Amino acid sequence: MGEKSTTTGETSTTTGEIIIRTALPEDLATLLTFEQDLILTERPMDPTIQEGSIHYYDIGAMIDDPDIEVVVAEQSGALIGSGYARIETGRHYLKHRQHAYLGFMYVVPTHRGKGVNQMIIAALRQWALSRQITELRLTVYETNESAIRAYEKAGFTRHLVEMRMGLH
Repeated sequence: MGEKSTTTGETSTTTGEIIIRTALPEDLATLLTFEQDLILTERPMDPTIQEGSIHYYDIGAMIDDPDIEVVVAEQSGALIGSGYARIETGRHYLKHRQHAYLGFMYVVPTHRGKGVNQMIIAALRQWALSRQITELRLTVYETNESAIRAYEKAGFTRHLVEMRMGLH
């Protein structure tokens, strides 16, 4: 562990009006809204998600964690997207010792289809490379075809199918 890297914050990626930067504590309220939108979107895809009010992440702690890079997409002062990369230890039998797991990939619906997700992935990729990470991984619901297409467009390939069986 070390000090929090701000690689993407120091070298913001700009395309037109959209800026990708490291998330700040003052972004937390908006990020919590993004998280709830993400949960609402994913609940119909996953019958195992609890009913009622839940949180996927401790976003405040993630912003402070030196092994996690939380980024936001900002346009005209408003946050329009988010994502994170978290360094994880690979399984002992894999070629890579560590990889960066991507999550909290969210773009405000009115900004989808404009390349925002691609910009977020590019910034997280750069952060991972700056940490000598050679592999990115993520999970996506099998029925979320638009997300799968976006990730394949970014260079991801389908790799493993996770299966489940309820025992009730």
